[in-house]
Amino acid sequence: MTGVLSSFFFIFLAEMGDKTQLVALSFATKFKPWKVVAGIFIGTLVSHLMAVIIGQNLSLIIPMKYLKVIVGLSFIGFGLWTLKGDKYDEKKEKKWGRLGPIVTIAIAFFLAELGDKTQLATISLAAQYRTLFGVLAGSTLGMVCADGLAIVLGTLAGKKLPEKTIKYFSAVIFIVFGLVILTEALRR
Repeated sequence: MTGVLSSFFFIFLAEMGDKTQLVALSFATKFKPWKVVAGIFIGTLVSHLMAVIIGQNLSLIIPMKYLKVIVGLSFIGFGLWTLKGDKYDEKKEKKWGRLGPIVTIAIAFFLAELGDKTQLATISLAAQYRTLFGVLAGSTLGMVCADGLAIVLGTLAGKKLPEKTIKYFSAVIFIVFGLVILTEALRR
């Protein structure tokens, strides 16, 4: 259960202000919200399944002490990456428009997630918790909820969310947890 909750929490935070959240908002202006959420779910599920498989195999190759050091450093890196921010390229999104909304959104999310901080965080979480289903369920639900929240709030508010506040809050949480994991690893 810890893997599910931790994965949900960290991926939800990592997605705040991420480029895929901006993609979700953009798609929500063109398609029905349920189609956007369905596409996000499918694209994220496939992307995070790959990430969890990679993360679990890392834990078989690298001793846990060293893996925790890597995970701790990666969380600190994700915090710094969150501060830097992501850019959204609408031109890339437009070329997929002929496939239908759900498939278009699923492909866009899958491609946007490749090498993204949420996918890399999922790899780290899978390496730490060693639970395929728990991390996959938590990370996928965290991503869908964060993007769903952006769709709902963006649609209702019709204006920008306080991106800087969300970005700084998410970054601090990643850095603090990275330091905690790193300290725990180095004590052993």
